[in-house]
Amino acid sequence: VQLQASGGGLVQAGGSARLSCAASGLTFSRLGMGWFRQPPGKEREFVAAVSRSGALTYYTNSAKGRFTISRDNAKNMVFLQMNSLKPEDTAVYYCAADELRVGPRLDEYDYWGQGTLVTVSS
Repeated sequence: VQLQASGGGLVQAGGSARLSCAASGLTFSRLGMGWFRQPPGKEREFVAAVSRSGALTYYTNSAKGRFTISRDNAKNMVFLQMNSLKPEDTAVYYCAADELRVGPRLDEYDYWGQGTLVTVSS
């Protein structure tokens, strides 16, 4: 599976950004998909995940109410809409795919994209 994340860049605090992740190499609709991020100097952490059908979504507390994860199985893509961005959202954002399940555990994901940097200026 290849995952290609895009959409990062420099955003002002309070602004929005939309990340996209294009998948290839496996049947996309069979993959649980997640977004993780790694702030500068910190560990990679869970942000959001979406089930195979898109019916179920999961968020870390800091993302609830501000971020929305979605997927388009016809286009083999997953998205992360981020609103009301804060400087502490600055991180490299990674999309990941899980063949068996979907959830917040980083070590359960089988495939990872290369990451896209989001910088939120104050």
